[in-house]
Amino acid sequence: MTETYSPPDTPLDVLHADHELLVVNKPAGLLSVPGKGPDLTDCLLARVQAAFPTALLVHRLDRDTSGVMVFAQTPHAQRHLGLQFEKRQTQKTYIARVSGLLEPRKGTVDLPLIVDWPNRPRQMVCQDTGKPAVTDWRVVRYDGDETRVRLMPKTGRSHQLRVHMLALGHPILGDPFYATGPAHDDHPRLMLHSEELRLRHPDGGVGQKFRAKAPF
Repeated sequence: MTETYSPPDTPLDVLHADHELLVVNKPAGLLSVPGKGPDLTDCLLARVQAAFPTALLVHRLDRDTSGVMVFAQTPHAQRHLGLQFEKRQTQKTYIARVSGLLEPRKGTVDLPLIVDWPNRPRQMVCQDTGKPAVTDWRVVRYDGDETRVRLMPKTGRSHQLRVHMLALGHPILGDPFYATGPAHDDHPRLMLHSEELRLRHPDGGVGQKFRAKAPF
């Protein structure tokens, strides 16, 4: 993409901090980690480490996605959380606004994904060589010619929710890669937000739930 990277200049929104965990609400338009090149150094990881020097990366959200993101405060917590993500023991819930009326009101998308090499970082469905990708969805409400939907990914593929919604014929509004026409042009941002993350605390294994309300 050719547009200039101009991340939002907003203060760090800390949802939770303790001796092992740091949970923040990532703004849309900010990279999770630095990109390639000096103009892409501003990222959530850098901002977090400026305030919490021991913070370590565990997972990522797309630049255009907002919402709950967890960091580790110790190497032990990073390993513990990393294994939870790897073994799919965390539960993630997203809110999205998609084009059109998504029916039925709930269902599952099970379509394997692979990078679309000539058009990377775009991803695409490929039954032959794609990696397994599964997303549950549940409609929250219909609003005119769009649908507010809750998305629960069971796997963590790149652009998974965006490509799965596109495959259903309902691209996420404001998506710079997969939406076209008014679905792209009439929205200031990607309408995708990480609303809730459930995991086990690295110190003792007690279940934790962190939420951030969607800003749209």
